[in-house]
Amino acid sequence: MANIKNIGFIGIGNMGAAMAGQLAHKGFALTVYDARPPVAAAFAQQHGARLALTAAEVGEGADAVIFMLPDDLVVRRVLFEEGLASRLAPGSVAIDMGTSAPAATRAIGAELAALGIGYLDAPVMGGVVFAKDASLDIMAGGNAALIERCRPLFDAMGRKLWLCGELGSAHVLKAMTNYINASTLSNTLEAMVIGRKFGLDTTVMAEAIDAMCNGRQHPIVKKIIPQVLTRKYGTGMAMQLIAKDVKIAVDSAHSVAAAAPLAEATAQLWSAACDQLGGSRDHSEIVRYWELASGVQL
Repeated sequence: MANIKNIGFIGIGNMGAAMAGQLAHKGFALTVYDARPPVAAAFAQQHGARLALTAAEVGEGADAVIFMLPDDLVVRRVLFEEGLASRLAPGSVAIDMGTSAPAATRAIGAELAALGIGYLDAPVMGGVVFAKDASLDIMAGGNAALIERCRPLFDAMGRKLWLCGELGSAHVLKAMTNYINASTLSNTLEAMVIGRKFGLDTTVMAEAIDAMCNGRQHPIVKKIIPQVLTRKYGTGMAMQLIAKDVKIAVDSAHSVAAAAPLAEATAQLWSAACDQLGGSRDHSEIVRYWELASGVQL
């Protein structure tokens, strides 16, 4: 298989910009597109990338196209309604690095395979800070040879590549890890609000819980002091995206008849918080869900 040199990148948001920036910095020929033209234009100018005016244009001459998009519905629209798939050459590969439903990923892969186009699911874990210094964990699902062909891309953006199995398996693992992280954050904040009702110091609680319950330096708990206690709420991840990811975990469990009562409860909690506070708010602001119910502020 030919080396992958010409890369298309669709989705220049907080994460996408940091990840695409790593590829540009490390010498890949990069073409970018975003539904917000000024955002893509600013990135292209800053990083010396080629600017595509449509999603379909990204496919011209691309060895691989990476998606960093909200969900599989947007990925499908870009590929098949906006014409990207028709511009991709046989032998090229499309890579979904966002969080999508595993069943949808497998369906998209089958449709692309009929066109001679490879497909991988390669979601990431780590957030914007990790993307900016190329220390993301990357999970990969799909054809093993194709994953190895794309390894230079993954190495340019991350610190570790986790081989998960068949197409869709990486999206299963991502959903489960996001569910665990959502549970960790919500359980910790709920406990801290209860402690606050007893008059405990918030910083002492955050540090003690991290040290005694999480083995210290837990990345989720480490967000509490700089983002929650300061009321900055600036992690860059919207509450509705966390809610979507937990729902994917629940749906995945249901698809194989696995019991998931805790995941179901977590999904219901995050959905209720989105309804009450607004899903577009930063996910760290979910603390207000307990604060409002308990009549206390951390």
